[in-house]
Amino acid sequence: MPLRTLLALTAVVLLAHLALLQGTPMTLGLDQPQPNLAFNTRTIEATPIARPPAQPPVTPAAQTTRPHPTPARQERSEPGETPHGPDAGAQPVATVPEPLPAAAPALIPPSTPATEVAKLDPVPRDPALPVMAYTVPDSMRFKYKVETNKFPFSLHAELLWKQDGKTYDARLEISAFGQSRAQTSRGDIGPQGLLPIRFSDKFRSEVAAHFNREQGKVTFSANTPDAPLLPGAQDRLSVLIQLGTMIAGAPTHFPTATTIAIQTIGPRDADTWIFTVEGEDKIALPGGELSTVKLIRNPRKEFDQKVELWLAPNLGYLPARLRITESNGDFIDQKLLTFEPQA
Repeated sequence: MPLRTLLALTAVVLLAHLALLQGTPMTLGLDQPQPNLAFNTRTIEATPIARPPAQPPVTPAAQTTRPHPTPARQERSEPGETPHGPDAGAQPVATVPEPLPAAAPALIPPSTPATEVAKLDPVPRDPALPVMAYTVPDSMRFKYKVETNKFPFSLHAELLWKQDGKTYDARLEISAFGQSRAQTSRGDIGPQGLLPIRFSDKFRSEVAAHFNREQGKVTFSANTPDAPLLPGAQDRLSVLIQLGTMIAGAPTHFPTATTIAIQTIGPRDADTWIFTVEGEDKIALPGGELSTVKLIRNPRKEFDQKVELWLAPNLGYLPARLRITESNGDFIDQKLLTFEPQA
């Protein structure tokens, strides 16, 4: 078989494989020494949240029977599941305080057992320590080296991040042999960080999700039902940057073992992604070692992906590496090669 034909077939198979990775945001790598430069960011102060009057301590036994607050709230459900009322799925945890209005994304205390995290509705970690600022990085362009166990060669990816203080645009594209897959996210910047308006995923054809905050729902271009839109919701691309803006704005609020729950919207569905802070981690990249903060999203159900994310403080807490592992062991590993500021 001619070499040109063989390469074309290989590219088609590769990109078809990538198209199956619906939950895969794509990552970075570094082929230059760690820079010693001032990284400009913009910090947005969030409006302080009114704290409720102090209540007497509640014992675990009493907490199992206390009613939920009167205001109705939307319950998170997995795709395909039907909510069963306001108390469905609620699990009593003595160390978790009452939810506060508009406190999103949620922080779950490090003491909560991992088996309980998946059962919890998003709640703030501590009403005295809400996230009060989000630091948004300046516009940048990133080049990545992408490795996978399915093919004996490397791919390349590019992340273009732009923001003007009021709005943002992000595009992540992975390509090989003239074929590509691209994810895009655009939206506003507000007191709660990134506020996505539209997310799209394109490989041959494009599918998209639209955030309708006035009606409190997400609509999809694919023939799938609408999903409720929760406070702090992100899409599969913006969530990578939003996590960085949260930690950059208040690093001391995210010690090792802190768990962050964020509603994450894909091109066809909505789910709650739960990330756990694993702490500081020095990683080897093509340009040398880089200090990072590692977060991990472990699988919660069959066929879930494992997502490992390394955020670099010296790069405004943007991702320096992202590794996606499928339930069958297949993986895609993106590492930062180069980066440059954008006007």
